[in-house]
Amino acid sequence: MTVGQGAGVFWRWWTAGTTSSVGSAVGAVALPLTALTVLDATAFEMGLIAAASYVAWIVIGLPAGVIVQRLPLRGAQVGADLARAAAVASIPLAWWQGWLTVAQLIVVALVVSFANVLFDVANSTFLPGIVGREQLHARNSLTSATHATTQLSGPSLGGLAVQALGAVPTVLVDAASYLVSAALLLTLPARRVDAPDRWPPVREMIGEGWRYVTRHPVMGPGMWAATAVNFVCGAQLAVYPLHLVRELHAPAALVGVLLAVEGVGSLVGAALTPWITNRWGTARSLVVACSVAVAGAALVPWGAGWPAYLMFAVGNVVFAGGVVVLSVTTRTYRQTASPPELLARVMATVRFVSWGAIPVGGVVAGALAGVAGTRGTLFLFAVATLLAPLALLLSPVRGLRDLTDLRVDEPARPVEPVG
Repeated sequence: MTVGQGAGVFWRWWTAGTTSSVGSAVGAVALPLTALTVLDATAFEMGLIAAASYVAWIVIGLPAGVIVQRLPLRGAQVGADLARAAAVASIPLAWWQGWLTVAQLIVVALVVSFANVLFDVANSTFLPGIVGREQLHARNSLTSATHATTQLSGPSLGGLAVQALGAVPTVLVDAASYLVSAALLLTLPARRVDAPDRWPPVREMIGEGWRYVTRHPVMGPGMWAATAVNFVCGAQLAVYPLHLVRELHAPAALVGVLLAVEGVGSLVGAALTPWITNRWGTARSLVVACSVAVAGAALVPWGAGWPAYLMFAVGNVVFAGGVVVLSVTTRTYRQTASPPELLARVMATVRFVSWGAIPVGGVVAGALAGVAGTRGTLFLFAVATLLAPLALLLSPVRGLRDLTDLRVDEPARPVEPVG
């Protein structure tokens, strides 16, 4: 693949992901509003829907790295897109027939969740194969900034679409975005798997990836910090729509705007990450970013009326900015520091643990909100965010300027086939 071809492949890959992301951001508003306004879902049911959206990371998060290593990356991504499109499209079809239930929304969230796992692991593994090592940090920042932009525009569009068209018809935008993404991905060159005569046992391959990450003095603490943050994110996914609609009485269009401001923080964080890490060092930036996230989470539940909307927006921006710096920096380090034959399993292991915390946070928050209210629940989870900087401060990362300053001696490993 020539440099020009590589650049073209990257931009087609980027366009596919961006299109899908916009649709998903619209769907992220339409789906909970469908549950709330069409089906009158309870706080616990909202927690179940939020949990179902990420529970697949607990179920197949670890084997996903092995599965992706054995499959053509393009085929895995296209198949995941088609599965997500079919699942999401079932919501308006059932609604038009009068069959739509909360149970179906949970099932749809589960199907999308399992497809997301395979798609995301394949996507993260695909990127280092189409850009140079020296470009990875910039490309990861670009993709995070793009995601932030879609998160900024998507919920706002979703809120307006829900107010104009209704929650259920708006879900079709999400389904269409997956079909466009699949069509674009089909234009990418297929990367065939050089299968050996006999693959090592799945459990052995999973175990090797698990031991590498958990024993790594940098990747391990980074994973636990991300897990703490994602536990809080899961709670926010479950409680935010409920808090805005039933506690703060925000109209649908304003709900979309307030959820979208997360994208402002993500966009600023992604844009500033290269400058921040170059100036302060990647290790120091991680500690600061996690501390900033704590402050943002603590601001969200304050106030009543319009001051509450302002505090929610500011807290959401600050929290998201800190999280993106953490995400971009740790992801780039994993992609550059992991042995190529372990990369898919490293990415899957980290996401199994950290993203697996999202559904747990959603269920716990849904249960707590019914007892402590949405405001009290958000305050409790703001305290839980403190675990993120603690995970870094209690590790070797504390004494480093850059993550790469710590020399990690690689253990001898048997040569394995590269998928």
